[in-house]
Amino acid sequence: MLTIFPTDRTMNRRAMLTVGSLGLGGLSLSHLLAANEEKPITTGKSVIFLLQHGGPTQFETFDPKMDVPDGIRTVGGVTQTRIPGVTFGSTMQHLAGLADRCAIVRSYQSGSNGHSTRPIIGEASLKANMGSLFARLAGTNHPQTGMPMNVTLYPNSVDPQALGADDRFGKFTQTGTLAKSYEPFVPGGGSELQKNLQLAFPVERFQDRRALLSALDKLKSEVDASGTLEGLDRFRQQAYEMVVQGVAKSFDLSEESPGTIARYDTSQWINEKAYAHKSNGDSKRRWYQNNAQTLGKLLLMARRLCEAGCGFVTITTRFVWDMHADRNNLGVAKGMDAVGAPFDHAVSAFIEDCETRGLGDKIMLVSTGEMGRTPRINKNGGRDHWGGLTPLLLYGGGITHGQVIGRSERDGSKPASSAYNSSNLLGTIMHTLFDIGELRIKQGLPNDLVRHITSAAPIPGLHG
Repeated sequence: MLTIFPTDRTMNRRAMLTVGSLGLGGLSLSHLLAANEEKPITTGKSVIFLLQHGGPTQFETFDPKMDVPDGIRTVGGVTQTRIPGVTFGSTMQHLAGLADRCAIVRSYQSGSNGHSTRPIIGEASLKANMGSLFARLAGTNHPQTGMPMNVTLYPNSVDPQALGADDRFGKFTQTGTLAKSYEPFVPGGGSELQKNLQLAFPVERFQDRRALLSALDKLKSEVDASGTLEGLDRFRQQAYEMVVQGVAKSFDLSEESPGTIARYDTSQWINEKAYAHKSNGDSKRRWYQNNAQTLGKLLLMARRLCEAGCGFVTITTRFVWDMHADRNNLGVAKGMDAVGAPFDHAVSAFIEDCETRGLGDKIMLVSTGEMGRTPRINKNGGRDHWGGLTPLLLYGGGITHGQVIGRSERDGSKPASSAYNSSNLLGTIMHTLFDIGELRIKQGLPNDLVRHITSAAPIPGLHG
């Protein structure tokens, strides 16, 4: 049950002042707003980390190989991008037309050859979700909007009937050695924060998002009618507005225009017949359905959250990029139709939307998997787990776009130029989110964490 005002008291000015008490370390939200005159350590930019869980194939996405033997050659051919001489796999047709807005890294290795939560959670990120590292230094809430700074989205975040978290290969809400208060906020279920819908804020706790939205609507109408806001100072009034108006609406996709929702929609790839493969069971088919049903909506919600001040959003579905062509998984050809096509549609919709809204320098999209796929296609037409190379696409956040960084060996097995790893990816993300110079001199932050983040070298060439 949502309790902003004590239930045994009538609403009065003293009770109203508690609206700003979604505090951090004993400071009220209104106090944080008032103290916001200091030079910030953050850049005001956001990162969306889209994990292509299961291990995307580099050959059929962003590093195709055609001048190689049949057993290695990219399935389905290639499509020319807007970057001269650069091709993508044929399924990536829309993204090929937007390649000049992106950067592709062809010499990235995640450090994993099995299912895991890498690279978003691993040794490079101190076994914590990268968003948790960010929230520990930047704060758990945006100082102007009250938005949680660290959010993780699963399919059921946008569709109550969809699947939620799958923790068999690691929890996306891990915080490593950090306190659990820095774990991601998970709309739709999954984290300790969601169980109480405490918007990152070690005070009031709520039970579910629908109840919160309903209670906030009721509270807003009551306060508007009572005129209680009259006489409150500017910071307390702003704190009230961000709680009642900003946070609640950001999680509501119905606030978007029908045209925008339609542009992101990936449900056209829900195809029962296409998902059937040998003895594929109902469970795996549902994974493909969930991915197609929700991927576009997840990216749309992530964009909305970033616009409202969220600093880091993790998006994951399930292991749909696992293209072994065995009893549980589709092969490369069918897999790219079922998984690659909605990915191409959703990510291109996101990029076009950000470009239209002028968000290209404000939001960075990072898309990669926990591993890549084998150079040689197996006897069933699939590719198996491979740790030697992992595809990586980046968009926005002010990076230098329209480029391919690094190159792979002729057979796509490993880097042929300088290899980059998850520490470099961490450095790239943190250099986007933080003013590194200010972060280094900021007092009161954990020195070991600051040192770890500021010493991670970003991938060269992305930040100019």
